[in-house]
Amino acid sequence: MKKTFSPTKRLLIKGIIATCLLSVTRVGFAAAMAQVIAVRVWPSSTYTRITLESNISLKYKHFLLSNPNRIAIDINNVNLNPILKNISSKVLKHDPYIKSIRVVQRDPKTVRILVELKQGVQPNTFTLSPIAKFKHRLVMDLYPSKPASSTDDDPLLALLEEYKKGDLNKKQSGIKTPTNKSKNAPVIVVLDPGHGGEDPGAIGYNKTREKDIVLQIARRTYNLLKKEPNIKVYMTRNEDVFIPLKVRVAKARSLHADLFISIHADAFANRSVGGSSVFALSTGGASSSAASYLAQTQNEADQIGGVSRSGDKYLDNTILDLVQKTTLNNGVLLGNAILNRMKRVNKLHKPSLEKAGFAVLKAPDIPSVLVETAFISNITEEKKLKTVSFQNQVSKSIVDGIKDYLKKRKN
Repeated sequence: MKKTFSPTKRLLIKGIIATCLLSVTRVGFAAAMAQVIAVRVWPSSTYTRITLESNISLKYKHFLLSNPNRIAIDINNVNLNPILKNISSKVLKHDPYIKSIRVVQRDPKTVRILVELKQGVQPNTFTLSPIAKFKHRLVMDLYPSKPASSTDDDPLLALLEEYKKGDLNKKQSGIKTPTNKSKNAPVIVVLDPGHGGEDPGAIGYNKTREKDIVLQIARRTYNLLKKEPNIKVYMTRNEDVFIPLKVRVAKARSLHADLFISIHADAFANRSVGGSSVFALSTGGASSSAASYLAQTQNEADQIGGVSRSGDKYLDNTILDLVQKTTLNNGVLLGNAILNRMKRVNKLHKPSLEKAGFAVLKAPDIPSVLVETAFISNITEEKKLKTVSFQNQVSKSIVDGIKDYLKKRKN
């Protein structure tokens, strides 16, 4: 017997299919909508960074407005949620660039962020793919529009401008090491507190951030070195700001540094692991698998802290990899001198100097070492790292190690 369908049944089936398709389409639209899950504002004297973190990559455009001076950022396919609304509370009074931030829903699928400015800025906006604990990020760095003076004692802002344009390595290749330095000339030391800004470094069990601890230790070391009669000291950063690894090295070279000391606080999955370490640069393999792992994680700081890759056409050049033999030998001498002092204030993770391919140690003409003060992942050492007494002991060890090295160094 031939089966037949009544018009009513056909309409009912069509209605069910249409409803299903509409449901799928709505689900598809909902899945495609971006959701902002975190907002951060990092003010510093050098530049201020605004970060929006989201579940998927954000589509945006930005433009300048006047009367008053503002930056507008239109973000497509996103709704104004409580997290986005909260960005206004992230602006600090001492921020040199941002006066205020407000957010409005321009239409059902577009959010506009309005950044009112205190001074003229050059915005650098880019997106970052997920890495470590971060998901997709939209980043806007606000640099002062007034060019940095070449006579400034601190060349950081000028170096960041060169880095942003992709000219850093080309400019660095023109720097020549002074060959006629008098014996009475001051020894120039550059201290490099690791991480900063968007990059917190390792985080301890009790939420202690590596970037904060190493900045405190670096400041204490700086104050001790300032008291030494024939030493001039600088820091790559003296505030909570993200500085790319190559810019840290470039700053030391621009200052014609004699020594470069990067300060960190180690971390490992096993919280029982502890001890202090000192690393020199290896142009070959690392001295241990742990050293290789540590160098790999530290070299990822640029990706975690957030670096715009656009226009960095000279970043892959090898000028900073051409390390001289004398520089390497002096780096080992400096590392051993600091390690010998460090063992008096904390147990050592390894009894001898370690080596690995740390990007931040690759100045071709500056003896450089990386000091892992202690394991911030170890609960006992995390507590020690937070104390003034231990920070002072570590700082004094670094200073005494420098003084020991200066008596033995090879020219």
